[in-house]
Amino acid sequence: MNWTDLNLNIAMPEIVLLTALCVVLLVDLWLSDAKRGITAILAMLAVAATAAVQVAVWPGEAALAFNGMFVLDGLSLVAKLAMYAAVFMLFVMSQGYLKGRQIYKGEFYTLSLFALLGMCVMASATHFLTLYIGLEILSLSLYALIALRREDAFASEAALKYFVLGALASGLLLYGISMIYGATGTLSLPDVLSVSHNLLMADGQAASPWLLKLGLVFVVVAIAFKLGAVPFHMWVPDVYEGASTAVTALVGTAPKIAATVFAFRILVNGLGSSSEDWMMMLNLLAVASLLVGNLAAIMQTSIKRMLAYSTVSHMGFILLAFMGGTQGFAAALYYALAYALMGMVGFGVLMLLSKDGQDCNEISDLAGLNQRNAWYAFLMLLVMFSMAGIPPLMGFYAKFAVISALVAKGYVWLSVFAVVMSLIGAFYYLRVVKVMYVDGTEERAPFMMTAAGKAVLSAGALLLLVWGVLPKSVMDWCLYAIEKTF
Repeated sequence: MNWTDLNLNIAMPEIVLLTALCVVLLVDLWLSDAKRGITAILAMLAVAATAAVQVAVWPGEAALAFNGMFVLDGLSLVAKLAMYAAVFMLFVMSQGYLKGRQIYKGEFYTLSLFALLGMCVMASATHFLTLYIGLEILSLSLYALIALRREDAFASEAALKYFVLGALASGLLLYGISMIYGATGTLSLPDVLSVSHNLLMADGQAASPWLLKLGLVFVVVAIAFKLGAVPFHMWVPDVYEGASTAVTALVGTAPKIAATVFAFRILVNGLGSSSEDWMMMLNLLAVASLLVGNLAAIMQTSIKRMLAYSTVSHMGFILLAFMGGTQGFAAALYYALAYALMGMVGFGVLMLLSKDGQDCNEISDLAGLNQRNAWYAFLMLLVMFSMAGIPPLMGFYAKFAVISALVAKGYVWLSVFAVVMSLIGAFYYLRVVKVMYVDGTEERAPFMMTAAGKAVLSAGALLLLVWGVLPKSVMDWCLYAIEKTF
C-alpha cells in the first residue's frame, strides 16, 4: 500500500473530529467545574468544524480511501451531515439539564464525540473490519455514557444490561463475518458481493452457499439488535428509562441513522446476491417489531419507556423499507432522518421539563403543560403527531414513502398491516397530547434549558412541520444519496 492508496483527504472529517476530540479531552483536564462551559463550546465547535470539512472535501462522486476500506459517497455524506446536526442539537439543548443533574462534565462531551466518530466510520465503511471497528467505537462510548451517573443504580443496571447484550451481539456479528469470510475468502463488501454472486450461480458448490447463508443469519441478528428490532429489543426500554434523558436522546437518534446505513452497507452492498434470504428475515423482524412495539407501548405509564417501545415499531418501518428496492432504500434513509429529528425534539422537551434531581419520566409529568407554556406543549404536540403519522408532518410522509415503496413491489398485505399498526400506535401518542391539554396541574417549575437550547428545540420542531409540508427536498437528498452509492 502506498500513500496514494490511503487518500487521506476523503477521511479528513474523521481526522479533524478525532484531533478536536483529543483537544477537548486535554483542555477539559485543566478546567474546574465552574468553567465546564468552555468544554461544551469546544465540543460544539468540533462538530461544526467537522461538518464544514465534510462539505469541503466532498468530491461530487464516490471516492475511496485506505485502499478501498473507506468510502465517501452520497449515502455517507447525507448520513454524516444529519448525525452532525443531531449531536450539535443535543449539545446546545442539554446544557441546562446536565447542570441540574450534576453531570455537566467533560466526559459527556468527549464520549459523545467518540460515539459520533464511531457512527461516521460505520457510515463510510466498505469492509467488514472497518464496519466492526466503527460499531465498537460507538458501542463502547454508549456503554460508558449510560453509566455516567455512577451513583444511580438504575443507570448502572441499564448500562450493564446493554453491555452484556451488546457484547453478545458483537460476538454474533463476528461469528457471521467469519462464516462469510470462509465462504468468500474476502472481507471487502464489493468483493463479497461479486464472489457470493458467483457462488450462488455455480453448480456443485453446496458447502459455500450454505456457509454464506448461515453467516447471513448471524449478521442479520446483529443488525436487528443494533436497530432494536423484536426479538432483540430487550435492552431498549431499560436503557431509555435508566439513562439520563440527555444520553437517551443520543442513544435514540443519531445511532439509528448509522445503524440504517450499516444495514444497507452489509445487506445491499455486500450481500445483495442473497437478497431473497435476508428480505424474508427482515419481513419477519419488521412484522414482529410493529406488533410488539405498538402493543407494548400502549401499556406504558413512563414516557421514556413508551418512546422506547415506539422506537421498536419505528425500526419495523425501516426494516420494511428494505424490501422496496431503490425507492425503499431512500425511504428507509428518509425515515431514519425523520425519526432522529422527532426523537431529538421529543427528548429535548423532556429535558426542558426535568427538575433538579428529577427527570421527566412519567406521562403524568406532562400534565397541564399547555397551561404552563402553550408553546412548549405545541412543540411536543408536533412530535407526537409526527410519530403517529398524522399529516402534514414529516413522520406522515416517512410512513407514506415506505408504504408506497412496498405497494410498488407488490407487498400489499404488509402495507395494510403497517397502516393498521400505525392506527393502533396513534392511541398512545394522542394520550400524551390529551394529558398535556386536558389534565391540569398547579406546578410552575422553571424550565431547565438555556435560551439557545430553547431556540434550537423550537427550530427542530418547526422543521418537522416544514419538511412535512415540503418533503420533496429531503427525499431528493435521500434518492441522491442512494443513487450515488450505487
